[in-house]
Amino acid sequence: MNMECIKNCKLEETGFSYTMSLIQGKYKMFILYTLMGFGVVRFNEMKKYICGISYKTLSATLKELEADGLVNRKEYPQIPPKVEYSLTERGKSLIPILDQMCEWGEKNK
Repeated sequence: MNMECIKNCKLEETGFSYTMSLIQGKYKMFILYTLMGFGVVRFNEMKKYICGISYKTLSATLKELEADGLVNRKEYPQIPPKVEYSLTERGKSLIPILDQMCEWGEKNK
């Protein structure tokens, strides 16, 4: 890695910084990983898959991921309400990165 390049740039203007702004947060990667593994997931299922997350935090985090174009929310007009979440094409483009993180973790834990 060329350290001169890093020294002369504004880190907050890099692609790395942009990517981190989308995926950093206590539960964002867990949500993306869950959607990567299960495809389409309902809200309460997601809550069960991610231990320790509150309903409020899950809802807020899903809204952020949806606003960033990584997660798709599909609401069905029925009673009781049914909402499903899945990765958008943009979100799916993160799958190779998530896979590599999983592989690294398995090798180095």
